[in-house]
Amino acid sequence: MDEKTRLSVNINKVATIRNARGGNNPDVEQVAADCERFGAQGITVHPRPDERHIRKSDVRLLKTLITTEFNIEGYPSEDFMNLVLEVKPTQATLVPDDPSQITSNHGWDVVKYKPFLRDVVAKLHDAGIRTSIFVDTHHENILHAGDLGTDRIELYTEPFASMFPTNPEEAVKPFREAAELAFERGIEVNAGHDLSLQNLTYFLKNVPHVKEVSIGHALICDALYYGLENTIGMYLDRINQAYV
Repeated sequence: MDEKTRLSVNINKVATIRNARGGNNPDVEQVAADCERFGAQGITVHPRPDERHIRKSDVRLLKTLITTEFNIEGYPSEDFMNLVLEVKPTQATLVPDDPSQITSNHGWDVVKYKPFLRDVVAKLHDAGIRTSIFVDTHHENILHAGDLGTDRIELYTEPFASMFPTNPEEAVKPFREAAELAFERGIEVNAGHDLSLQNLTYFLKNVPHVKEVSIGHALICDALYYGLENTIGMYLDRINQAYV
């Protein structure tokens, strides 16, 4: 049986609330520490060029506080790479976001950007940083991701989440096949985007070899109703249910 999937909490939305009013309420660094204290096994941030949520200063402070795994995701621009190579997180997740995007909404065209991504992965590896490439379930992208030397891929799960309420088996099938293909090629698998209390257990029961899920928006929304500690416990319980 696979090792249990780890939960990394994306705290971007906490920073969005803070930035709406200025000041330091809620305290992003304290929330990250609390997430770990409540059982999360990692913290994810996605600093964007306009710093509309997570700021560079947050990233630097979080590096000194996080005791689990620190995952920084973003488009590998020169500015992003300079920050990541300075901070040296556990993992860098490379996403193909345009700076104006509200949130990530597609994976890399790995074939098209292969030389660029290979160079970025090499730089991160030279700094001792684990790499993950954000991809969809197209087999060609996964096969070519293996040529980059990346440690992991992160499967973009919004298509699964959208179809899950009406046809869960069809929704999960391409993700199961993609994870199996990655595993065969020696690539570890992460997953994220729109995973929730409603769909997480089903996803993990049906998609093998998932090392980590990164969950932000749904988890922070749930925390408004259930409280942060209870919510993280509920997500960890959903993960545990997948291994029963």
